[in-house]
Amino acid sequence: MPASTEIALSLDNVSLEFPVYNTHARSLKRSLLHLTTGGRIGLSGHDLVVVRSLADVSLELVHGDRVALLGHNGAGKTTLLRVLAGAYEPTTGLVRRTGRVAALFDLMLGMDPEATGEENITIRAMLMGLSRRQIVEKRQAIAAFTELGDYLQMPIRTYSSGMLLRLGFGISTSIEPEILLMDEWLAAGDAAFIVKAQARLEELIGNTGILVLASHSLGLIKRICNKAVWMEKGSVRRFGEVGEVSEAYMASIAAG
Repeated sequence: MPASTEIALSLDNVSLEFPVYNTHARSLKRSLLHLTTGGRIGLSGHDLVVVRSLADVSLELVHGDRVALLGHNGAGKTTLLRVLAGAYEPTTGLVRRTGRVAALFDLMLGMDPEATGEENITIRAMLMGLSRRQIVEKRQAIAAFTELGDYLQMPIRTYSSGMLLRLGFGISTSIEPEILLMDEWLAAGDAAFIVKAQARLEELIGNTGILVLASHSLGLIKRICNKAVWMEKGSVRRFGEVGEVSEAYMASIAAG
């Protein structure tokens, strides 16, 4: 993919709140409760309990950025990825996307268990934004990559978990996005297929303008990424060069 300065991804003071119902809001203190994990809990002006999953996040990513999201479970990494993908609309703030976005979160999203593997190639690919012509052009290559053969003519409810992963992975990585969002590194199937899948991911990332990867593997992050975002309680604690940010993050963990 040729380099393009037009490929960009930015957030401007983005916050995201989720209302929580049936939690006896009146019994909660009106002061903001700071949690050790999972953002912040507070009360809105209407006594509605809300979880603030992201708080005033601002980031500017451009072509060539390979960005790792660091932080403990509940720090806001997955929520941030879903906002970047457009799955969640921010409560306040603005998200700008310039370039085709692909999110490798739920490989089975939208699939019909009663439909065949071949039918689900069409269903999933359409949800990913491919036209019918593009699906026709890619169908044979997707089928070959999954190595499922005649099983593609069977309902996917008959598939093993490994077969489902092969199908979902084959479809999800058949596109050529300009912005790629990943929640942990993907691995699918048996040992031989994992090698094949790893090569597919490496190629996909190499052709992607911007990568945002949430992972707990510092070795993988340092190999793949050039920048890092340290998330804490839904906010950006630090953003910069991957080595510098990851060292600061690990030092914080060691200090307890």
